[in-house]
Amino acid sequence: MNHRHLLPDEIDLLVDGEVGFGVAPLRAHIAECDRCRAELDDARRLAETLDRLPHFAPSPAFAERVMSQVQVFEPWHVAARESARRWIPASGGLRAAAGFVAIGAGGLLTLATLWLVTRWDVFVYAAGLAVERTRVVAVHTLGDFVAAVFGPAALDALRTGGLGAFAMGLALLLATAVLTTLALRRLVTVAARRRG
Repeated sequence: MNHRHLLPDEIDLLVDGEVGFGVAPLRAHIAECDRCRAELDDARRLAETLDRLPHFAPSPAFAERVMSQVQVFEPWHVAARESARRWIPASGGLRAAAGFVAIGAGGLLTLATLWLVTRWDVFVYAAGLAVERTRVVAVHTLGDFVAAVFGPAALDALRTGGLGAFAMGLALLLATAVLTTLALRRLVTVAARRRG
């Protein structure tokens, strides 16, 4: 007698009626082991019950409904090719015209890039000019804001001391506001305790 009980896949072999070299020892074990025989009987009853169940066919739209909810991974190169394919005309003459337009656009971009590389100093000058103009506008706007909020004396301090002096003055103003707020809260708390 085998000292171990049958595994589920071994019981499945017996339920399916398999024949072969390894089935004979399993049948011999079933003849001697009450526990395994009971499990085999349960498995056979379950298989018979499942065989008697009615068979249902899904509706024709079932697969379409399921697949519309499935997230399908599409590599970037496939997505790019499909996107490009939508822009390519179907007829031969239009396809040739689109090809000439694409080649022309690519050539123009190449020439523009080459011109930009050879005229790099012009590009750097234009970028520097744009940055300087932006800085002038920002400083003028900041000056107007400082004059409107803090007065002309703060604007004079900004002009003579620069942004560093203005930042220090603003930090001092904020620190004073925070300390004043904390002192007022403390006074209100003390006054409330004296009344209560």
